[in-house]
Amino acid sequence: MNEIPQITPQELRKRLAAGEELVLIDVREEDEVAFGMIPGAQHIPMGQIPQQTEKLPSDTEIIFICRSGNRSQRVCEYLQQFGIQGSNLSGGMIEWDDTSAE
Repeated sequence: MNEIPQITPQELRKRLAAGEELVLIDVREEDEVAFGMIPGAQHIPMGQIPQQTEKLPSDTEIIFICRSGNRSQRVCEYLQQFGIQGSNLSGGMIEWDDTSAE
């Protein structure tokens, strides 16, 4: 198993502000995303990832997001076996919300 790349909320904000084309996928549940998502993110609950695997782009960086970074880390590990390289938003939405005040 390869090491999963991690991206910090601060780094992600910089890259989005710079206009980078990133694919953001939020793997939280319906009731969690109701509280807000990163602008431009797509919502695919973790349990639906296996059925959605073919729809994920293989030629562009995908950043997976959850509440704390644990579920998105597991999604990245799962997708590795299909040759899909994802990055994990370390600290998840908890840290993202913390950096919004900066």
